[in-house]
Amino acid sequence: MSPKKRTPVLPYARVTAMALVALVLVVAGVWASWDTAQHVLLSQGREHGTMTVTGCGDEVCTGRFVPAEPAAPSRTDMTIARSVAVEEGGRYEVVVKPDTTEAVRTGWAGGLHAWLPLGGALLLASLVIGGGTHWTRVTWVSGAVGGALLMASFLTL
Repeated sequence: MSPKKRTPVLPYARVTAMALVALVLVVAGVWASWDTAQHVLLSQGREHGTMTVTGCGDEVCTGRFVPAEPAAPSRTDMTIARSVAVEEGGRYEVVVKPDTTEAVRTGWAGGLHAWLPLGGALLLASLVIGGGTHWTRVTWVSGAVGGALLMASFLTL
């Protein structure tokens, strides 16, 4: 009789743990992005228009909103999150979050900016995948997609 070959459990546990950590990072990136991205991606039926930024604080900028529909009234109390892409005096195509005075940029620039946390999460997850699981192709794909998302966001803003 031949002796039974024992398979060590530790490598499987390590790969499983690192895959779960990478999955949590990507899910957190999607979760952080979805709060803004849903208004950009699912903007049908929401109020669209142009916002002219008149002043900026530490975290938000305020300005005048002119709706795309001529029948809707314009507003002067609209806010938009302050970022490197929003500057005082700038005019931006926006969609209004329902039941708020908060606006979100639309178009390619707004969509890519909304998914920025996912790009960072994919880059970070690629390091975890590469170091913890040694899945080379998955590592490169995750890093490339995350880097492309960050670069595209930078170039469109």
